[in-house]
Amino acid sequence: MEKLLFGTAGSPHSSRTLSTIDGIKRIAELGLGCMELEFVQGVRMGEAGARLVAETAAREGVKLSAHAPYFINLNAHEPEKIIASQERILQTARIGAICGAESVVFHAAYYLGDPPEKAYNAVRKSLAEVMNRLKRENNRVWIRPEVMGKPSQFGTIEEVLNLCTELEGVGICVDFAHWHARTGKFNSYPEFASILQQIKQRLGDEARDDMHIHVSGIAYGKKGEIKHLNLKESDLHYVELLRALKDYEVKGIVICESPNLEEDALLLQKTYNNL
Repeated sequence: MEKLLFGTAGSPHSSRTLSTIDGIKRIAELGLGCMELEFVQGVRMGEAGARLVAETAAREGVKLSAHAPYFINLNAHEPEKIIASQERILQTARIGAICGAESVVFHAAYYLGDPPEKAYNAVRKSLAEVMNRLKRENNRVWIRPEVMGKPSQFGTIEEVLNLCTELEGVGICVDFAHWHARTGKFNSYPEFASILQQIKQRLGDEARDDMHIHVSGIAYGKKGEIKHLNLKESDLHYVELLRALKDYEVKGIVICESPNLEEDALLLQKTYNNL
């Protein structure tokens, strides 16, 4: 990937309709470069629809990724919930691939009171099975566990990086707002740079050349993330974040998850280009 692209989580609010096709067209009209398909309530798109999405994205020059359903817990204590969770990742990867999405992002698990190490082993085992299935199907989509915003959720930077080094085809989705909310820190240039440094050390330059990043403002408390905010209503030092991304020559896509979607995506893109 040549550079850093900016876009929205789902269709921009100003799209003609909220359909994926109109969303992609609106992204192109706004001069943004990417969009994340939100399958968060379930994968409700057929193969024919997915082919149309791929054609539209290719024609408009918009890069796509996909977000799997929220109802995933690879550390569930009931085997049927694990199987259902794996199925949701597979469904997203299959339809995502037809759409031309290069990555599938998902929330991996909750600890459910388990020691982090136990949860990690459960997640790794379940995710390894998913990756083997996709490999057999010759599906090359990157599967990216997201860095999560609450201490009750599996998904520290370390945990996700460990999965990336142990499982082929697994990448990281760095949500800088989540990590800031979870730690109460990581909101300055040196801290943002340290995250990028850590990713480079663990995963090499290839990871830096094809990152998947989430950014938004965020409200948080003792239990981490409360809700997303627009950047200017939040304490996130997004200019310092963008400077770190530029200095470290990060390429890939930045998905804005602020409530105002395209407004903040355009703000991020403009700020980045002016640095």
